[in-house]
Amino acid sequence: MPPTTAPQAERTIELPQFDHQPRPYDGPSREEVLALRQRYVNPGVLTYYREPLMIVEGAMQYLYDETGKRYLDAFAGIVTVSVGHCHPHVAAAVKEQAGTLQHATTIYLHPTLPRFAEKLASKMPTGPNGTPLDRTYFTNSGSEANELAVLMAREATGNQHVIGLRNGYHGGTPNTMGLTAHGTWKFPSNAPGGIAHTHPGYCYRCPYDLAYPSCEMKCAKDVANVIAYETPGQVACFIGEPIQGVGGAVLPPKEFFGIVYDAVRAAGGLCVADEVQGGFGRTGEHYWSHQHFGVQPDLVVMAKGIGNGAPLAAVTTTEATAATMTKRIHFNTYGGNPVSMASGLATLEVIDAEGIQENARVVGGRLKEGLLELRDKHDLIGDVRGLGLMLGVELVTDRVAKTPAKQEAADLMELAKERGLILGKGGLHGNTMRIKPPMCISKDDADFLLATVDECLGIIEEKARHGSSWKAGA
Repeated sequence: MPPTTAPQAERTIELPQFDHQPRPYDGPSREEVLALRQRYVNPGVLTYYREPLMIVEGAMQYLYDETGKRYLDAFAGIVTVSVGHCHPHVAAAVKEQAGTLQHATTIYLHPTLPRFAEKLASKMPTGPNGTPLDRTYFTNSGSEANELAVLMAREATGNQHVIGLRNGYHGGTPNTMGLTAHGTWKFPSNAPGGIAHTHPGYCYRCPYDLAYPSCEMKCAKDVANVIAYETPGQVACFIGEPIQGVGGAVLPPKEFFGIVYDAVRAAGGLCVADEVQGGFGRTGEHYWSHQHFGVQPDLVVMAKGIGNGAPLAAVTTTEATAATMTKRIHFNTYGGNPVSMASGLATLEVIDAEGIQENARVVGGRLKEGLLELRDKHDLIGDVRGLGLMLGVELVTDRVAKTPAKQEAADLMELAKERGLILGKGGLHGNTMRIKPPMCISKDDADFLLATVDECLGIIEEKARHGSSWKAGA
Protein backbone atom coordinates (compact mmCIF):
# COMPACT_ATOMS: atom_id res chain seq x y z
CA MET A 1 0.00 0.00 0.00
CA PRO A 2 1.47 3.41 -0.93
CA PRO A 3 1.94 6.09 1.74
CA THR A 4 -1.26 7.98 2.46
CA THR A 5 -1.77 11.70 2.21
CA ALA A 6 -3.30 13.86 4.93
CA PRO A 7 -6.84 15.07 4.17
CA GLN A 8 -5.70 18.70 4.21
CA ALA A 9 -3.11 18.13 1.47
CA GLU A 10 -3.84 19.79 -1.86
CA ARG A 11 -3.85 17.19 -4.63
CA THR A 12 -0.28 16.13 -4.22
CA ILE A 13 -0.71 12.69 -5.80
CA GLU A 14 0.64 12.46 -9.34
CA LEU A 15 -0.46 10.10 -12.08
CA PRO A 16 2.20 7.57 -13.13
CA GLN A 17 4.42 8.55 -16.03
CA PHE A 18 3.02 7.62 -19.43
CA ASP A 19 4.65 8.09 -22.83
CA HIS A 20 1.84 9.59 -24.88
CA GLN A 21 1.30 13.11 -26.12
CA PRO A 22 -2.37 13.84 -26.87
CA ARG A 23 -3.18 15.67 -30.06
CA PRO A 24 -4.09 19.35 -29.74
CA TYR A 25 -7.87 19.62 -29.70
CA ASP A 26 -9.36 22.13 -32.13
CA GLY A 27 -13.03 21.08 -32.18
CA PRO A 28 -16.11 22.68 -30.61
CA SER A 29 -15.66 23.88 -27.03
CA ARG A 30 -17.02 21.92 -24.10
CA GLU A 31 -19.71 24.56 -23.63
CA GLU A 32 -20.76 24.29 -27.28
CA VAL A 33 -20.92 20.50 -27.11
CA LEU A 34 -22.95 20.64 -23.91
CA ALA A 35 -25.37 23.16 -25.45
CA LEU A 36 -25.82 20.98 -28.54
CA ARG A 37 -26.56 17.93 -26.39
CA GLN A 38 -29.04 19.83 -24.27
CA ARG A 39 -30.81 21.13 -27.37
CA TYR A 40 -30.83 18.08 -29.67
CA VAL A 41 -30.08 14.90 -27.71
CA ASN A 42 -32.73 13.00 -25.79
CA PRO A 43 -32.41 14.00 -22.10
CA GLY A 44 -32.46 10.32 -21.18
CA VAL A 45 -28.88 10.14 -22.49
CA LEU A 46 -27.35 10.97 -19.12
CA THR A 47 -23.90 12.26 -18.23
CA TYR A 48 -21.73 11.66 -15.17
CA TYR A 49 -20.55 14.43 -12.85
CA ARG A 50 -22.01 17.76 -11.78
CA GLU A 51 -20.02 19.40 -14.53
CA PRO A 52 -20.04 16.84 -17.39
CA LEU A 53 -16.61 15.64 -18.45
CA MET A 54 -15.66 15.95 -22.13
CA ILE A 55 -13.35 13.20 -23.39
CA VAL A 56 -11.66 13.59 -26.79
CA GLU A 57 -8.85 11.01 -26.77
CA GLY A 58 -7.86 7.72 -25.19
CA ALA A 59 -4.62 5.78 -24.92
CA MET A 60 -4.58 2.40 -23.15
CA GLN A 61 -5.72 2.94 -19.52
CA TYR A 62 -5.87 6.74 -19.83
CA LEU A 63 -8.31 9.31 -21.17
CA TYR A 64 -7.78 12.96 -22.11
CA ASP A 65 -10.19 15.88 -22.01
CA GLU A 66 -10.24 18.81 -24.44
CA THR A 67 -7.60 20.67 -22.40
CA GLY A 68 -5.17 17.72 -22.59
CA LYS A 69 -5.67 16.76 -18.94
CA ARG A 70 -5.03 13.05 -18.39
CA TYR A 71 -7.26 10.73 -16.34
CA LEU A 72 -6.82 7.16 -15.18
CA ASP A 73 -9.92 5.38 -16.44
CA ALA A 74 -10.96 3.05 -13.60
CA PHE A 75 -14.33 2.36 -15.20
CA ALA A 76 -13.28 1.34 -18.75
CA GLY A 77 -16.19 3.07 -20.40
CA ILE A 78 -18.58 1.00 -18.26
CA VAL A 79 -16.38 -2.10 -18.49
CA THR A 80 -16.33 -1.94 -22.29
CA VAL A 81 -12.63 -1.28 -22.94
CA SER A 82 -10.89 -4.52 -22.01
CA VAL A 83 -7.32 -4.29 -23.35
CA GLY A 84 -6.88 -0.51 -23.52
CA HIS A 85 -8.24 2.54 -25.32
CA CYS A 86 -7.07 2.55 -28.94
CA HIS A 87 -4.86 -0.48 -28.38
CA PRO A 88 -2.49 -0.48 -31.39
CA HIS A 89 -3.22 -4.07 -32.46
CA VAL A 90 -6.99 -3.67 -32.21
CA ALA A 91 -6.97 -0.23 -33.85
CA ALA A 92 -4.86 -1.52 -36.74
CA ALA A 93 -7.17 -4.49 -37.32
CA VAL A 94 -10.23 -2.23 -37.36
CA LYS A 95 -8.58 0.30 -39.66
CA GLU A 96 -7.48 -2.36 -42.13
CA GLN A 97 -10.92 -3.98 -42.23
CA ALA A 98 -12.77 -0.66 -42.47
CA GLY A 99 -10.62 0.23 -45.46
CA THR A 100 -11.39 -3.05 -47.20
CA LEU A 101 -15.02 -3.93 -46.48
CA GLN A 102 -17.15 -2.25 -43.82
CA HIS A 103 -20.31 -4.26 -44.16
CA ALA A 104 -21.51 -7.55 -45.56
CA THR A 105 -24.45 -9.20 -43.86
CA THR A 106 -24.21 -12.81 -42.72
CA ILE A 107 -26.10 -14.01 -45.80
CA TYR A 108 -22.68 -13.81 -47.50
CA LEU A 109 -19.45 -15.47 -46.47
CA HIS A 110 -16.62 -13.49 -44.93
CA PRO A 111 -13.64 -15.04 -43.12
CA THR A 112 -13.66 -12.93 -39.96
CA LEU A 113 -16.98 -14.21 -38.66
CA PRO A 114 -16.22 -17.96 -38.52
CA ARG A 115 -12.64 -17.29 -37.43
CA PHE A 116 -13.86 -15.25 -34.49
CA ALA A 117 -16.53 -17.83 -33.65
CA GLU A 118 -13.85 -20.53 -33.69
CA LYS A 119 -11.66 -18.46 -31.36
CA LEU A 120 -14.55 -17.97 -28.92
CA ALA A 121 -15.31 -21.70 -28.95
CA SER A 122 -11.69 -22.42 -28.05
CA LYS A 123 -12.08 -20.26 -24.94
CA MET A 124 -15.28 -21.87 -23.70
CA PRO A 125 -15.31 -24.49 -20.97
CA THR A 126 -17.66 -27.39 -21.57
CA GLY A 127 -21.37 -27.06 -21.04
CA PRO A 128 -23.57 -29.44 -19.04
CA ASN A 129 -22.50 -33.10 -19.12
CA GLY A 130 -19.37 -32.18 -21.06
CA THR A 131 -21.30 -30.93 -24.09
CA PRO A 132 -19.26 -28.39 -26.08
CA LEU A 133 -20.28 -24.73 -26.05
CA ASP A 134 -19.23 -24.00 -29.60
CA ARG A 135 -22.09 -22.41 -31.57
CA THR A 136 -22.18 -18.60 -31.59
CA TYR A 137 -24.66 -16.01 -32.77
CA PHE A 138 -23.38 -12.41 -32.98
CA THR A 139 -25.41 -9.29 -32.19
CA ASN A 140 -24.66 -5.61 -31.62
CA SER A 141 -25.35 -5.24 -27.90
CA GLY A 142 -25.69 -7.15 -24.66
CA SER A 143 -29.41 -6.34 -24.59
CA GLU A 144 -29.91 -8.07 -27.94
CA ALA A 145 -27.74 -11.00 -26.88
CA ASN A 146 -29.71 -11.53 -23.67
CA GLU A 147 -32.99 -11.28 -25.60
CA LEU A 148 -31.67 -13.94 -27.97
CA ALA A 149 -30.55 -16.23 -25.13
CA VAL A 150 -34.04 -16.10 -23.61
CA LEU A 151 -35.60 -16.72 -27.03
CA MET A 152 -33.43 -19.80 -27.60
CA ALA A 153 -34.19 -21.14 -24.12
CA ARG A 154 -37.92 -20.74 -24.63
CA GLU A 155 -37.79 -22.43 -28.03
CA ALA A 156 -35.56 -25.25 -26.80
CA THR A 157 -37.63 -26.08 -23.71
CA GLY A 158 -41.12 -25.17 -24.86
CA ASN A 159 -41.52 -23.22 -21.61
CA GLN A 160 -42.04 -19.49 -21.22
CA HIS A 161 -41.09 -18.53 -17.67
CA VAL A 162 -37.72 -16.91 -17.01
CA ILE A 163 -36.06 -16.41 -13.62
CA GLY A 164 -33.68 -13.52 -13.01
CA LEU A 165 -31.82 -12.25 -9.97
CA ARG A 166 -32.83 -9.24 -7.98
CA ASN A 167 -30.21 -6.50 -8.21
CA GLY A 168 -29.17 -7.80 -11.62
CA TYR A 169 -28.91 -5.93 -14.90
CA HIS A 170 -29.27 -7.36 -18.39
CA GLY A 171 -29.99 -4.46 -20.73
CA GLY A 172 -32.36 -1.75 -21.87
CA THR A 173 -34.92 -3.51 -24.07
CA PRO A 174 -38.39 -4.33 -22.67
CA ASN A 175 -37.61 -7.96 -21.86
CA THR A 176 -34.18 -7.29 -20.42
CA MET A 177 -35.53 -4.44 -18.32
CA GLY A 178 -38.12 -6.90 -17.07
CA LEU A 179 -35.31 -9.18 -15.93
CA THR A 180 -34.16 -6.37 -13.63
CA ALA A 181 -36.15 -6.51 -10.39
CA HIS A 182 -35.88 -2.86 -9.41
CA GLY A 183 -38.79 -0.50 -9.94
CA THR A 184 -36.36 2.41 -9.83
CA TRP A 185 -34.16 0.99 -12.60
CA LYS A 186 -36.71 0.27 -15.29
CA PHE A 187 -39.80 1.70 -16.94
CA PRO A 188 -42.87 0.02 -15.42
CA SER A 189 -44.67 0.21 -18.78
CA ASN A 190 -42.02 -2.14 -20.16
CA ALA A 191 -42.50 -4.92 -17.62
CA PRO A 192 -43.32 -8.05 -19.66
CA GLY A 193 -44.96 -11.11 -18.15
CA GLY A 194 -43.44 -14.51 -17.64
CA ILE A 195 -40.51 -13.25 -15.56
CA ALA A 196 -39.90 -14.01 -11.88
CA HIS A 197 -37.05 -13.03 -9.60
CA THR A 198 -35.07 -14.71 -6.88
CA HIS A 199 -32.51 -13.50 -4.35
CA PRO A 200 -28.88 -12.85 -5.29
CA GLY A 201 -26.07 -13.99 -3.01
CA TYR A 202 -25.68 -10.46 -1.61
CA CYS A 203 -24.21 -11.39 1.76
CA TYR A 204 -23.55 -7.80 2.86
CA ARG A 205 -27.27 -7.06 2.62
CA CYS A 206 -28.79 -10.50 3.26
CA PRO A 207 -32.59 -10.27 2.94
CA TYR A 208 -32.91 -12.80 5.76
CA ASP A 209 -30.44 -11.05 8.11
CA LEU A 210 -28.39 -14.22 8.23
CA ALA A 211 -24.63 -14.73 8.02
CA TYR A 212 -22.65 -17.04 5.74
CA PRO A 213 -22.07 -19.99 6.12
CA SER A 214 -24.57 -20.64 8.93
CA CYS A 215 -27.27 -19.27 6.60
CA GLU A 216 -27.16 -22.61 4.75
CA MET A 217 -27.51 -20.68 1.49
CA LYS A 218 -31.17 -19.81 2.05
CA CYS A 219 -30.96 -17.17 -0.70
CA ALA A 220 -29.95 -19.73 -3.33
CA LYS A 221 -32.56 -22.24 -2.18
CA ASP A 222 -35.25 -19.62 -2.68
CA VAL A 223 -35.19 -20.39 -6.41
CA ALA A 224 -37.01 -23.66 -5.71
CA ASN A 225 -39.83 -21.67 -4.08
CA VAL A 226 -39.96 -19.29 -7.03
CA ILE A 227 -40.22 -22.23 -9.44
CA ALA A 228 -42.99 -23.85 -7.40
CA TYR A 229 -45.12 -20.77 -6.76
CA GLU A 230 -44.40 -18.30 -9.57
CA THR A 231 -43.60 -20.33 -12.67
CA PRO A 232 -45.90 -23.39 -12.20
CA GLY A 233 -42.80 -25.53 -12.71
CA GLN A 234 -42.50 -24.45 -16.34
CA VAL A 235 -39.08 -22.81 -16.48
CA ALA A 236 -37.44 -21.87 -19.76
CA CYS A 237 -34.26 -20.56 -18.16
CA PHE A 238 -32.50 -18.86 -15.31
CA ILE A 239 -30.28 -15.90 -16.21
CA GLY A 240 -27.75 -14.33 -13.89
CA GLU A 241 -24.51 -12.40 -13.84
CA PRO A 242 -21.98 -14.53 -11.94
CA ILE A 243 -20.78 -11.26 -10.39
CA GLN A 244 -23.37 -8.51 -10.58
CA GLY A 245 -21.97 -5.45 -12.35
CA VAL A 246 -24.38 -2.52 -12.25
CA GLY A 247 -25.68 -3.97 -8.98
CA GLY A 248 -22.37 -3.17 -7.32
CA ALA A 249 -19.91 -6.03 -7.89
CA VAL A 250 -21.97 -8.45 -5.79
CA LEU A 251 -19.97 -11.67 -5.39
CA PRO A 252 -22.01 -14.61 -4.00
CA PRO A 253 -20.59 -17.56 -2.07
CA LYS A 254 -19.06 -20.40 -4.07
CA GLU A 255 -22.06 -22.69 -3.65
CA PHE A 256 -24.66 -20.21 -4.82
CA PHE A 257 -24.91 -20.91 -8.54
CA GLY A 258 -24.57 -24.67 -8.16
CA ILE A 259 -27.71 -24.73 -6.01
CA VAL A 260 -29.59 -22.44 -8.39
CA TYR A 261 -28.56 -24.29 -11.55
CA ASP A 262 -29.53 -27.66 -10.07
CA ALA A 263 -33.01 -26.43 -9.13
CA VAL A 264 -33.60 -24.87 -12.55
CA ARG A 265 -32.46 -27.97 -14.43
CA ALA A 266 -34.62 -30.20 -12.24
CA ALA A 267 -37.58 -28.15 -13.50
CA GLY A 268 -36.52 -28.57 -17.13
CA GLY A 269 -34.95 -25.15 -17.59
CA LEU A 270 -31.65 -24.00 -19.07
CA CYS A 271 -29.03 -21.84 -17.37
CA VAL A 272 -27.68 -18.63 -18.87
CA ALA A 273 -24.46 -16.99 -17.65
CA ASP A 274 -24.42 -13.27 -18.41
CA GLU A 275 -20.70 -12.61 -18.90
CA VAL A 276 -21.17 -9.13 -20.36
CA GLN A 277 -19.05 -7.55 -17.61
CA GLY A 278 -17.24 -10.46 -15.97
CA GLY A 279 -15.83 -12.28 -18.96
CA PHE A 280 -12.56 -12.33 -20.93
CA GLY A 281 -10.24 -12.74 -17.96
CA ARG A 282 -11.43 -9.70 -15.99
CA THR A 283 -11.82 -11.67 -12.78
CA GLY A 284 -8.24 -12.97 -12.96
CA GLU A 285 -8.25 -16.63 -12.00
CA HIS A 286 -10.47 -17.73 -14.87
CA TYR A 287 -11.36 -16.54 -18.35
CA TRP A 288 -15.09 -16.57 -17.47
CA SER A 289 -16.50 -15.43 -14.15
CA HIS A 290 -18.92 -18.38 -13.91
CA GLN A 291 -15.92 -20.72 -13.67
CA HIS A 292 -15.26 -19.42 -10.15
CA PHE A 293 -18.43 -21.22 -9.09
CA GLY A 294 -17.76 -24.55 -10.78
CA VAL A 295 -20.94 -24.45 -12.88
CA GLN A 296 -21.55 -25.27 -16.53
CA PRO A 297 -24.10 -22.98 -18.20
CA ASP A 298 -26.11 -23.92 -21.25
CA LEU A 299 -25.66 -20.48 -22.80
CA VAL A 300 -23.02 -17.78 -22.32
CA VAL A 301 -23.80 -14.16 -23.20
CA MET A 302 -20.98 -11.71 -23.98
CA ALA A 303 -20.75 -8.00 -24.83
CA LYS A 304 -18.82 -4.86 -23.78
CA GLY A 305 -15.22 -6.07 -23.43
CA ILE A 306 -15.64 -8.66 -26.19
CA GLY A 307 -14.60 -6.11 -28.82
CA ASN A 308 -12.74 -3.49 -26.75
CA GLY A 309 -15.41 -0.90 -27.46
CA ALA A 310 -16.89 -2.11 -30.75
CA PRO A 311 -20.71 -2.48 -30.94
CA LEU A 312 -20.49 -6.23 -30.54
CA ALA A 313 -22.09 -8.99 -28.48
CA ALA A 314 -22.63 -12.72 -28.76
CA VAL A 315 -24.38 -15.80 -27.43
CA THR A 316 -22.49 -19.10 -27.41
CA THR A 317 -24.36 -22.32 -26.70
CA THR A 318 -24.54 -26.03 -27.50
CA GLU A 319 -25.34 -27.46 -30.91
CA ALA A 320 -28.74 -28.70 -29.73
CA THR A 321 -29.84 -25.35 -28.29
CA ALA A 322 -28.46 -23.44 -31.27
CA ALA A 323 -30.52 -25.59 -33.61
CA THR A 324 -33.70 -23.91 -32.35
CA MET A 325 -32.76 -20.87 -34.44
CA THR A 326 -33.40 -22.82 -37.64
CA LYS A 327 -37.12 -23.11 -36.89
CA ARG A 328 -37.82 -19.56 -38.05
CA ILE A 329 -35.91 -16.62 -39.53
CA HIS A 330 -34.09 -14.49 -36.97
CA PHE A 331 -31.91 -11.92 -38.66
CA ASN A 332 -29.53 -9.26 -37.34
CA THR A 333 -28.41 -6.86 -40.06
CA TYR A 334 -25.21 -5.73 -38.37
CA GLY A 335 -24.50 -8.72 -36.15
CA GLY A 336 -21.30 -10.31 -37.42
CA ASN A 337 -20.25 -7.34 -39.56
CA PRO A 338 -16.58 -7.55 -40.63
CA VAL A 339 -15.38 -4.47 -38.73
CA SER A 340 -16.78 -5.62 -35.38
CA MET A 341 -15.53 -9.15 -36.06
CA ALA A 342 -12.02 -7.81 -36.71
CA SER A 343 -12.13 -5.83 -33.48
CA GLY A 344 -13.32 -8.84 -31.49
CA LEU A 345 -10.75 -11.22 -32.94
CA ALA A 346 -7.91 -8.75 -32.38
CA THR A 347 -9.05 -8.19 -28.78
CA LEU A 348 -8.88 -11.90 -27.98
CA GLU A 349 -5.44 -12.06 -29.58
CA VAL A 350 -4.21 -9.25 -27.31
CA ILE A 351 -5.63 -10.92 -24.20
CA ASP A 352 -3.55 -14.00 -25.02
CA ALA A 353 -0.39 -12.29 -26.28
CA GLU A 354 -0.04 -9.73 -23.49
CA GLY A 355 -1.05 -11.81 -20.47
CA ILE A 356 -4.07 -9.64 -19.81
CA GLN A 357 -5.85 -12.18 -17.60
CA GLU A 358 -2.78 -12.61 -15.39
CA ASN A 359 -2.43 -8.84 -15.13
CA ALA A 360 -6.05 -8.64 -13.97
CA ARG A 361 -5.29 -11.22 -11.30
CA VAL A 362 -2.10 -9.57 -10.04
CA VAL A 363 -3.08 -5.91 -10.21
CA GLY A 364 -6.64 -6.69 -9.12
CA GLY A 365 -5.28 -8.51 -6.08
CA ARG A 366 -3.11 -5.52 -5.23
CA LEU A 367 -6.10 -3.20 -5.53
CA LYS A 368 -8.37 -5.34 -3.40
CA GLU A 369 -5.75 -5.73 -0.69
CA GLY A 370 -5.24 -1.96 -0.64
CA LEU A 371 -8.99 -1.30 -0.54
CA LEU A 372 -9.36 -3.65 2.42
CA GLU A 373 -6.65 -1.67 4.21
CA LEU A 374 -8.56 1.52 3.44
CA ARG A 375 -11.67 -0.05 4.95
CA ASP A 376 -9.77 -0.39 8.22
CA LYS A 377 -8.92 3.33 8.03
CA HIS A 378 -12.15 4.89 6.73
CA ASP A 379 -15.48 4.22 8.43
CA LEU A 380 -17.26 5.21 5.23
CA ILE A 381 -16.21 1.92 3.62
CA GLY A 382 -18.69 -0.75 4.61
CA ASP A 383 -17.71 -3.55 2.24
CA VAL A 384 -15.04 -4.40 -0.33
CA ARG A 385 -15.81 -7.22 -2.73
CA GLY A 386 -15.16 -8.67 -6.16
CA LEU A 387 -12.47 -10.54 -8.04
CA GLY A 388 -9.58 -9.42 -10.24
CA LEU A 389 -10.38 -6.10 -11.88
CA MET A 390 -14.10 -6.28 -11.13
CA LEU A 391 -14.27 -4.68 -7.70
CA GLY A 392 -16.86 -2.84 -5.65
CA VAL A 393 -16.51 -0.57 -2.60
CA GLU A 394 -19.81 0.00 -0.82
CA LEU A 395 -19.98 3.23 1.19
CA VAL A 396 -22.15 3.60 4.28
CA THR A 397 -22.65 6.34 6.86
CA ASP A 398 -23.24 3.79 9.62
CA ARG A 399 -21.54 0.41 9.56
CA VAL A 400 -24.04 -1.20 11.94
CA ALA A 401 -27.18 0.04 10.17
CA LYS A 402 -25.42 -0.11 6.77
CA THR A 403 -27.02 3.19 5.80
CA PRO A 404 -26.18 3.87 2.15
CA ALA A 405 -23.78 6.82 1.77
CA LYS A 406 -25.32 8.18 -1.44
CA GLN A 407 -24.08 11.76 -1.16
CA GLU A 408 -20.63 10.68 -0.06
CA ALA A 409 -20.34 8.34 -3.04
CA ALA A 410 -21.23 11.20 -5.37
CA ASP A 411 -18.70 13.46 -3.63
CA LEU A 412 -15.99 10.81 -3.93
CA MET A 413 -16.54 10.62 -7.68
CA GLU A 414 -16.24 14.41 -8.03
CA LEU A 415 -13.11 14.70 -5.90
CA ALA A 416 -11.48 11.78 -7.70
CA LYS A 417 -12.23 13.33 -11.09
CA GLU A 418 -10.53 16.57 -10.06
CA ARG A 419 -7.43 14.53 -9.22
CA GLY A 420 -7.40 12.66 -12.51
CA LEU A 421 -9.25 9.47 -11.55
CA ILE A 422 -12.49 8.29 -13.18
CA LEU A 423 -14.53 5.91 -11.04
CA GLY A 424 -17.87 4.21 -11.66
CA LYS A 425 -20.88 4.06 -9.40
CA GLY A 426 -23.63 1.48 -8.99
CA GLY A 427 -25.78 -0.56 -6.68
CA LEU A 428 -29.47 -0.11 -5.95
CA HIS A 429 -28.71 2.91 -3.76
CA GLY A 430 -25.94 4.36 -5.93
CA ASN A 431 -23.48 4.05 -3.04
CA THR A 432 -21.06 1.46 -4.44
CA MET A 433 -17.90 2.56 -6.24
CA ARG A 434 -17.34 0.33 -9.27
CA ILE A 435 -13.66 -0.21 -10.07
CA LYS A 436 -13.33 -1.94 -13.44
CA PRO A 437 -10.46 -0.38 -15.41
CA PRO A 438 -8.98 -1.49 -18.72
CA MET A 439 -7.13 -4.70 -17.91
CA CYS A 440 -3.80 -3.23 -19.02
CA ILE A 441 -3.70 -1.13 -15.82
CA SER A 442 -0.33 -1.19 -14.04
CA LYS A 443 0.70 -1.61 -10.41
CA ASP A 444 1.66 2.06 -10.33
CA ASP A 445 -1.84 2.93 -11.54
CA ALA A 446 -3.28 0.80 -8.74
CA ASP A 447 -1.18 2.67 -6.18
CA PHE A 448 -2.32 6.01 -7.61
CA LEU A 449 -5.95 4.89 -7.41
CA LEU A 450 -5.59 3.76 -3.79
CA ALA A 451 -3.81 6.92 -2.70
CA THR A 452 -6.38 9.10 -4.45
CA VAL A 453 -9.38 7.29 -2.92
CA ASP A 454 -7.66 7.49 0.47
CA GLU A 455 -7.16 11.24 0.15
CA CYS A 456 -10.69 11.89 -1.12
CA LEU A 457 -12.35 9.86 1.62
CA GLY A 458 -10.25 11.71 4.16
CA ILE A 459 -11.48 15.05 2.83
CA ILE A 460 -15.12 13.92 2.92
CA GLU A 461 -14.79 12.60 6.47
CA GLU A 462 -12.98 15.73 7.64
CA LYS A 463 -15.73 17.95 6.25
CA ALA A 464 -18.35 15.79 7.97
CA ARG A 465 -16.57 16.13 11.31
CA HIS A 466 -16.79 19.90 10.99
CA GLY A 467 -20.44 19.81 9.99
CA SER A 468 -19.91 21.01 6.44
CA SER A 469 -20.34 19.39 3.07
CA TRP A 470 -17.84 19.12 0.25
CA LYS A 471 -18.30 21.31 -2.80
CA ALA A 472 -16.64 21.22 -6.20
CA GLY A 473 -13.23 22.86 -6.21
CA ALA A 474 -12.66 22.22 -2.49
